[in-house]
This record gives sequence, C-alpha cells and structure tokens, in this order.
Amino acid sequence: MPVWRTSPSAMLIIWWHIYLTARSLVERIKMSATLQKLITPLFKGLPEPPRNKVTVVGVGQVGMACAVSILLRELADELALVDVLEDKLKGEMMDLQHGSLFLKTPTIIADKDYSVTANSRVVVVTAGARQQEGESRLNLVQRNVNIFKHIIPQIVRYSPECIILVVSNPVDVLTYVTWKLSGLPMHRVIGSGTNLDSARFRYLMADKLGIHTSSFNGWILGEHGDTSVPVWSGANVAGVSLQTLNPHIGSEEDEENWKETHKMVVDSAYEVIKLKGYTNWAIGLSVADLIESIMRNMNRIHPVSTMVQGMYGISEEVYLSLPCVLSAVGVSSVVNMTLTQEEAGQLQDSAGTLWDIQKELKDL
Repeated sequence: MPVWRTSPSAMLIIWWHIYLTARSLVERIKMSATLQKLITPLFKGLPEPPRNKVTVVGVGQVGMACAVSILLRELADELALVDVLEDKLKGEMMDLQHGSLFLKTPTIIADKDYSVTANSRVVVVTAGARQQEGESRLNLVQRNVNIFKHIIPQIVRYSPECIILVVSNPVDVLTYVTWKLSGLPMHRVIGSGTNLDSARFRYLMADKLGIHTSSFNGWILGEHGDTSVPVWSGANVAGVSLQTLNPHIGSEEDEENWKETHKMVVDSAYEVIKLKGYTNWAIGLSVADLIESIMRNMNRIHPVSTMVQGMYGISEEVYLSLPCVLSAVGVSSVVNMTLTQEEAGQLQDSAGTLWDIQKELKDL
C-alpha cells in the first residue's frame, strides 16, 4: 500500500484550519449561552414564511439597480438574489446587509442555488447574455433562450404561484420565451416592456413644454426597441390634446418636428451606454414602480409587455406592450386604446418584427 506523506508546511495549514474550526465552534456555544440569557422565546412553532418576497435573478448593474430600488420603496419583507458568479453574489448580498439599519426589509439572502428563491411573490429576471459586436439579434435571443431554459424551470419549481417580471433584453421576445418555458398563465408572465420608454417620452416631452414629467400624459406602445409606437393621438396635458392644437404632431408634416422626441426615446439607451457603458438606474426605478402596483394590488395602468394575439388586428402569438392594469394577480386586464389607423398599423408592424425573430427560435 502507498504511504502518504505530508510536508510540515501542509501539516501546519491543516492544524491551523482545525484550530479555526474549533475556535468558531466554541464562540458559537458562547454566543448561544448569551442568546439564551437575553431572549425568552414564547412561540414554539415554525417561523412565519415571507409574505412579500421578491427575488432578483442576475446581480449585474441592472439587477442591483432593481434590488436597491425595491429596498428603498420598502416593497419586500425578504429579498433574494441569485447569480452564477458566487463571489460577486456574496459581495452584493453583504454590501446590502451592511446597510440593513437604513432599510425596512429584514431579510436579504443570496445563493446560486434557486432554493433560496422559494415562496417568492414576484421574481425579476435580469440575467442574460449581452449582444456581441456583429452578432445578430436572432443569435443573441437563441443564446438567451438556452440560458432561460436553465433559469425559468427552477423559478417555477420553488415558487409555482409567483409572477415573473422579465427585464432581460430583447425583453418582448424573452417574455414570450419565459411564458412558453414556465407553463404559467399569461397574466403572470410580464415584460417590463415600454414602461421605461414611456417614462423617457414623458420626461422629454414635459421638458420641452416646461412642466413636470407627471403632468404630461403620453404612451409608447409596441416593442421595447426600434419599432416602438408613440401614441400621439393620446398625448395630452391636463386633458388638452396636443393633436387638437397641432393636427400634424408627430408626423412628417409637423413643422415643429415633435417626432424628434420619439427618436430621442429610441436612441436614449444607446446614448447612455455610449456615455457610461450601461443603463441601470432608470430601469431599476421603473421595475420597482411595476412591483409596487403588484405587491400593493393598486390596479394602476402601465405599458408592459403582455400577450396581444387577437388585439388590434394582430394574429401572431407575440408579447408586446399595451396599457395593462397591474394588480396582485399580475396583468388583470388590458385597456383598449382608441388608436388611429396609422398607429394600429405601426403596432401590427411591431408585432411582425417580433414574430420574425420568434418563429426562428429552437427548443421551445
């Protein structure tokens, strides 16, 4: 039989680990004694499970902006983080835990194992591959499909009654992918959609008009991307239709060139990414706003990505953004907007663009 020899330095390391383990055990025993002297338990049953748990999958810039926004809005009694990068995941968890004094969320946990997500009411998915230089959108989506095939079944396994909010891009197609992979009813699978596009639109329009963002009412529908649809027919301030004041607003005939505002909305993300490398704060705030409507059963209306087959002449099975009523069940209803023929046509074109990508996807 072989004789295993250990060098003195290796033995020293082994004994050092034994010493640290023993010291840790002694300290725990001491702390246990202090705890028993300090606190007298009255309830002997199992601890109460979280009632408003939120999970964020992916701890990149977007995921952490979502997490911080959720914490600051006091929307969860437990926040769980999941990622495959263990060191970063633990570091982000510890950083948030160290700020617990300034938060109202008592439990912040993290693990690469999805069991940590159990009993979530809402799961926010921000994980996914980034588009590489020269890569087609179809290739990017297919790579993310493969990632989602690992993520989504585990979410549903541990939280079968949850609402899934997809943020990863391209968000509309990946929300459709999530719906297919999860087996959940469509009202519980939501994409962040054009909630952020509409926020950008309202900010830019209000800025031009010299009023606060909340005082301008306007919607961006359709795809979260290049084929998004500005609803100029519904743009108003205090009920005053801008189209009544300027019949050509948003069109090629518009001498005031208001359509440039929509172009700025479409280009916003590209510009921010060019300047700072990524976008995160606005989408994080947007996601927290959506979660508030769900957690607090507010029945507020948001432009989020939902299944639209059969609406506005759309025959394809696609997810895109329409004004949706968000409540504790997810998307409880969709508002039927009175769109112009041109706007409805643009919405159909947007759906067609998404379907052209979806129909080529494999393994769904």
